[in-house]
Order: sequence, then C-alpha cells, then structure tokens
Amino acid sequence: MGKFKGKVAVVTGGARDIGRAISVQLAKEGAKVVVNYNSSRAGAKQTLEEIAAFKGKAIAVKADISTAKGIKSLKAKTIKAFGKKVHILVNNAGGLFARKTLQEFDEDFYNLVMDVNFKGTVFTMQALTPLMGKGSSVINLSSLAARDGGGGGSALYASSKGAVTTFTRAMAKELGPQGIRVNALCPGLIGTKFHDDFTKDEVRTAVAGKTPVRREGTAEEVADLVVYLASTKSSFVTGANFDINGGLAFS
Repeated sequence: MGKFKGKVAVVTGGARDIGRAISVQLAKEGAKVVVNYNSSRAGAKQTLEEIAAFKGKAIAVKADISTAKGIKSLKAKTIKAFGKKVHILVNNAGGLFARKTLQEFDEDFYNLVMDVNFKGTVFTMQALTPLMGKGSSVINLSSLAARDGGGGGSALYASSKGAVTTFTRAMAKELGPQGIRVNALCPGLIGTKFHDDFTKDEVRTAVAGKTPVRREGTAEEVADLVVYLASTKSSFVTGANFDINGGLAFS
C-alpha cells in the first residue's frame, strides 16, 4: 500500500462496476477514497466493505453531481473527512439511461444525459481542482462511443462523451501550468451492468469477437490504467484520451 499513501482521491459514481474497481484499486495503493454515489446506496456500501476488508480508508458520499448543490455537498464532505487537499479526481459518474433515436428523445432526456455525463464532469472539476496542487491528477471517463458515435440509440451519450474528450484536452492546457495533469479513458466493451442493461447478448458476443483479444474487458483493467495515470509513473502524460478496448479501434 504505497503509491498513494497519504493522498486523497475522489471517485464519482464509485458505487459499482468501473467506479467500484477504481475506488478499490486506489485504496489498495494507500489513498483515502471518497466514494461518491447518487442512488446506489447498497452499491456504495459494498464498495466500502471491499475496501475495509484490507483495512483501506474510504467514505461514501451521496451527492447528485449533475447539480450545483450536489457538487457543493461532495466538496464539503470531502473536506470535512480528509482536509482541504485532493490529489486524485476521477470523474466516472455517467450513464446511457436509455437508447433513444433522434425522433424519440425530448429536451428532458437531453438534459439528463448531458447534465450527468458532461456538466457533472465540468463543474466537479471546477469545484475540486482548487484543492489540487502540483503533482495532482484528474482522470475523466470518456468512451469509444465518443469517436465512433456509439451504437443505435446512443447519439446523446456518444456526444456527451465527445464533449468530455475535448474538455479533457482543454483542461490539460489550462491546468498544466498549475501542475495538474488531466487525462481521459475511452473504454470499449467492458463487462459491466451498463451493458447488462443496454446491450443485447448477441451484440456483445459479436463485438467481443471482433476484438483482437476476442473478449470483453474488465472493470479492474480500467482501474489499473487509472492507477497508472494517477501516479508519478505518468508524470509527463497529460491531455491524452486512452483507448482501452481490446484493439477494437486504434488511435
């Protein structure tokens, strides 16, 4: 437990799947982790239990990061628990919510997708980067969909993730002089509840079969890349959007 000993990490959407794997991996490396969740209370509890099993330090914070009130609460509870310094911020919260075509979605659905996936990333960074100093790292979760437009009915999701990709590059330039690095991950087909809910089994099988490694990825593999980007091993890496898709698409 050494890489992040004495450091504080905030992981939005840390209650399940990729967010849980990231929270657990950061805690295993010694970080004190703020596990943010909105509705997945049971999932957040399970994340904390997994961290407690190896005597890691973590708290769960319920906060809707698609709202200014929620982000303010997340920041206040982070400071109360671990002080006024944050060293690692992982903007993982997001969702597809439903597959809807152009003629099917309305303004409310547009706002839901964009607020959670993009607005939440923007304003969480605005709130927490003042607590971050030289050597700190922000890792945003984009998607392969940001490049290829996503599957059927995911136009808004793909577009919101495209915005995350571009914002990551912009913030790398803006925050770099302060010693804060900003990168993003662009996962492809990862075996999570996300795809359990929104991707048909036959589609998953077909997509996995097209990858050079012939399988889906795991949440733990995504978390391992987060650990690298949060560590000093990647100290000259910023503004990058890392593909993690089993070779399904290349940069």
